[in-house]
Amino acid sequence: MKPTILAVLLALFVPQARAASELQVYFIDVEGGQATLFVSPSGQSMLVDTGWAGFDGRDADRIAAAARLAGVKQIDFLVVTHYHADHVGGVPQLAARIPIRNFVDHGPSVETGKNADELFQAYEAVRKNGKHILAKPGEKIPIRGLDVTILTAAGNHITKALPGGGAPNPLCTQATLKDPDPSENAQSVGIFIRYGEFSMVDLGDLTWNKEHDLMCPNNPVGMVDVYLSTHHGLAQSGSPVIVHALGPRVSIMNNGATKGGEPAAWQVIHSTTRLLDLWQLHYAEAGGDANNSSDQLIANNKQEEGNWIKLEANSNGQFTVTNSRNGYSKSYLP
Repeated sequence: MKPTILAVLLALFVPQARAASELQVYFIDVEGGQATLFVSPSGQSMLVDTGWAGFDGRDADRIAAAARLAGVKQIDFLVVTHYHADHVGGVPQLAARIPIRNFVDHGPSVETGKNADELFQAYEAVRKNGKHILAKPGEKIPIRGLDVTILTAAGNHITKALPGGGAPNPLCTQATLKDPDPSENAQSVGIFIRYGEFSMVDLGDLTWNKEHDLMCPNNPVGMVDVYLSTHHGLAQSGSPVIVHALGPRVSIMNNGATKGGEPAAWQVIHSTTRLLDLWQLHYAEAGGDANNSSDQLIANNKQEEGNWIKLEANSNGQFTVTNSRNGYSKSYLP
């Protein structure tokens, strides 16, 4: 019996409709930098950072490959968290591979000197080919299908709580501060992403004292489903004041083999009361077996590289995380 026209149409269009109802997030391995690709159910894309320059275009190639896998033909919004080589260095190489329409950043760099100046100027040269959006806490990144709020930028933070936030943060009373950080890390653009009942936070490399400023005396964010470990899991960031207050069910660490994944930061995440799993882009050599997640949750184990972690979220709050190295996948209910 021949299939009916209706059956053919359903076969063609239902899979696309199902895919379009999900938020897709690719955590791309850029060897201890950041490159996180969000694909909205609307089809628009948002990339947070671009990894390193050099290495024969390694990071730009990996980002472009993830974009192709996701069916993305342009980057609608590029969010540059701050001007360090592992976050903004890859912009010129990426722009040569895929169009970038809107550039979101915190404004001028606070760092000077030959290397810092050249890095920022290379970024500016590409940025002029698109639209520049100056990141301001409390404002939105207008990607269709997602609610993306800027939490921090240029050393400032939101002053009005988000829906579900605003409760006193009891961790503030016993919090300790570190020496002030004058670098670009403290200027990081941090964002809160909501898709229906699903929520996630990405704070770039925001450092310890700025985390405290954001979360004290009240927690303006509330709890989240997913926390992208701040600063690659380095101990200069990821204080209990913020990690425990966010109370993620899942954390994803964008560390490299020899960068990030420090035991102190790893343990702060693991001591949160709601945490179910911590996924890592790399096995962290500094942590050893005692301070690394299980093999199935690590995208690049020991000598491996280039594997990604993918998250797919439904508007009801259910989400699934998949390890491209071994195909291991786990779903998390609302």
